[in-house]
Amino acid sequence: MYKLDHKSILSAVAVVSLLATSAFSSSSIVSKEDISGGLQYPIVKEQTHIYRVNPNAYGLKLNYGRAPTKNELKAWDIDVMPDGRGLPEGSGSVEQGEELYEAKCVSCHGDFGSGGGGYPALSKGSGPELQKTLTNNRWKDPEADGPVRVFGSYWPKASTIWWYIRDAMPHTKSKTLSDDEVYALAAYILSINEIEIDGKELDDEYVLNREKFLKIKMPNEDGFVPNIDGPNALKDVRAFYKNPKNYGAIKVEKSKRCMKNCQEPTAKVARVVGAGISDFHPPISVVRDLPEVKVDPSHKVTFDAKSAYEESCVMCHGNIAPAAGDKEGWKPIIAKGIDKVYTNGIKGTNNGMPALGGTSLSEDEFKKVVDYMLK
Repeated sequence: MYKLDHKSILSAVAVVSLLATSAFSSSSIVSKEDISGGLQYPIVKEQTHIYRVNPNAYGLKLNYGRAPTKNELKAWDIDVMPDGRGLPEGSGSVEQGEELYEAKCVSCHGDFGSGGGGYPALSKGSGPELQKTLTNNRWKDPEADGPVRVFGSYWPKASTIWWYIRDAMPHTKSKTLSDDEVYALAAYILSINEIEIDGKELDDEYVLNREKFLKIKMPNEDGFVPNIDGPNALKDVRAFYKNPKNYGAIKVEKSKRCMKNCQEPTAKVARVVGAGISDFHPPISVVRDLPEVKVDPSHKVTFDAKSAYEESCVMCHGNIAPAAGDKEGWKPIIAKGIDKVYTNGIKGTNNGMPALGGTSLSEDEFKKVVDYMLK
């Protein structure tokens, strides 16, 4: 156990003994707004605004360690920025990307990026057209379709898709794709979103490379506020939040601020009576007690492999993988040995099979499902 004396405590604390003083005039200090519109006051004559600070604390010299080496920075600096920083050389065609997608991505993201099985959709059609739906408002028009937020309609920059594919996909085998494969997959995803590059449509033969990638302009590139790009980004953000009308807030005058009983008694209370559907046939039961369930003590709960297969596996098996009972389809897989089949299913494969099929089954339950499929 360490014993801290008074001097040690003063050295460890950044700012202590905040003593208000009326002798200090705030008008003599130049303040600076922070990003939220608040004020930051510099330390002048051992005070910040009306508060005193401990000079032993704020003047303390700290050892922040050493500067990282160039190789250490290079290992950490793996992001891909919209201006091209971090984007490597490479190339890949839409056709190659489609082949990769069918082999490694379709089991989770669905045909043509339509999504499914709890995984996000990558496309819902034309990105430029769907971008227009982002202004749809069901509150104003209950019959209107809601906004469609997918890569092609919502994302402001394409660099994120390249970076995410390289570092996180495929889900069970991240960082296994080459740069050329990432370019090919990015080209395919851009293609199914009908994104043009430099006015050119991306057909099957279109080859995407670094130079072309930097010419991509996403439909929703200017759809976000405030502006957080460029050398004036911080200034723009401060100006945006300084005006509460930009984000639906109300600026309250200091003289009108309060801490309790602030609500004026002007609100009108309206109660909805008799609204909604009441004419049900047959009438809705209002009985709240549950029927008695008699349990046979000798009854043992058994695991139903068929139900588990139909609930969790049939989406892929029978579509892009052999279905249950497809002996010809399973023949080359079984040839590797049943233990290999179990292991591939439990740990996942590079061909789109997630570990344990993406389910919460135990390994023993999963093996029973495999046995059912191989019958």
